Amino acid sequence: MAVKIRLKRMGAHKKPFYRVVVADARSPRDGKFIEEIGYYNPISEPKEVKIDSEKAQKWLKDGAQPTDTVKDLFKKNGIIE
Repeated sequence: MAVKIRLKRMGAHKKPFYRVVVADARSPRDGKFIEEIGYYNPISEPKEVKIDSEKAQKWLKDGAQPTDTVKDLFKKNGIIE
């Protein structure tokens, strides 16, 4: 089973809010997920990001692949180099 760390879109129309989730790569973007490990709010000023680094490290160690956007969020928060 291929596992991805990606964003799940929440919020109202034109007011996005994202949850950082671990999901099977075959499931849809806003569908079923395995675990929620944080959130990202691009609308607030400054942009609000909260990620549980212990859970993120565990999933990365277990072979989960982050998407490009999530990888950038991890780099900005010091979870990966």
